Amino acid sequence: AIMVAIIALSMTGCYLVIDHLLTIRRQELVPDALQAELAEHFANGKVTAAETSCQEHPSFLSFIILQGLAERDGGWPAIEKAFEDALAEQAAALLRKIEYLAVIGNIAPMLGLLGTVTGMILAFRQVAVSQGAAGAGDLAEGIYQALVTTVAGLVVAIPSLGAYAILRNRVDQLVAEATYVIQHVTRPLRRRLAVAPPVRSAAPRNS
Repeated sequence: AIMVAIIALSMTGCYLVIDHLLTIRRQELVPDALQAELAEHFANGKVTAAETSCQEHPSFLSFIILQGLAERDGGWPAIEKAFEDALAEQAAALLRKIEYLAVIGNIAPMLGLLGTVTGMILAFRQVAVSQGAAGAGDLAEGIYQALVTTVAGLVVAIPSLGAYAILRNRVDQLVAEATYVIQHVTRPLRRRLAVAPPVRSAAPRNS
């Protein structure tokens, strides 16, 4: 049963690693084509066109841009705050997504240790049943289980933790790049809003 659990963790870990390597990529999160379109639209003052581009190309970058533009009536400070909030939210979502690899990396050796303990219990049980007359063959099964589960747990844990560290660094790098791209492509919008007061609703007239 312990080996079945370790094998299940191994298969899950392999699936997660492949999935994350395919989805947590620069072209998936911060696509070059979208960057170019946004830079052109913002440079020409076409905010609506920028929104349309983001809606047509859903990604990490487009979600953050859309959240910021939704607050443009409040001026640049409101947009910038929305960018920061959306960026933090999306970064946390990516980190939660890869956190399962760390969980697998921590659980697998614990299962291996459990197998070690149960294997040693089995070996000593053989000694107890035979009243101390158990030979090497009687002890072999328990010792075999103890060693195999320990090795299997480590074989699953080490790659999982290694993949988690690599993906964590990739997420940090992509979040930093997205932050730079957002600041760069929205610079014309910031300059434009800096000279225009934020839109405010008209105050009611006193009768």
